[in-house]
Amino acid sequence: MQEPRRIRTLAAAGAKGAMCGLAGVAAMTVGEKVEQAVTGRPNSYVPARTLLTLMGRTPGQADEPLMWNHAMHWGTGALLGVLRGMWSVTGIRGALANTKHTGVRLAFDQTLENATGMGAPPSTWTRQDQIVDVLHKAVYSITTGVVADRWIRPVLESRAGTMSH
Repeated sequence: MQEPRRIRTLAAAGAKGAMCGLAGVAAMTVGEKVEQAVTGRPNSYVPARTLLTLMGRTPGQADEPLMWNHAMHWGTGALLGVLRGMWSVTGIRGALANTKHTGVRLAFDQTLENATGMGAPPSTWTRQDQIVDVLHKAVYSITTGVVADRWIRPVLESRAGTMSH
């Protein structure tokens, strides 16, 4: 495929992927609300505090900026959906891709939260909190991936390099 056309195809897949990521966030949010109703776990405002810190502000640990929480929650979902859309169009698809994408989502969140000083390393969390976080991010990535793989055909899938490392 010619370079300009390939770039346009990747960009279109990325745009579709962003929408798939929003579907993933919607599914994750529903799951979180159900889980919170069952467990009594309160909302976390670490995402909002992280975003505000990235913007040069200094939120306190007691701050609960709901709209900033939504901005970070949905923005991250759309951003990482772009990646998943590009994976789908290039043939990185299915359950293995969804599993890898879950790792990307977890790493992205933890990197920003800990780099800004707004979060704590997961190794300091309770086992239950670690499990809950992984499960919610898996719901996000699986939903994002299923929607992306159904909507975005693998028209840029390559077979180059399958015979050597």
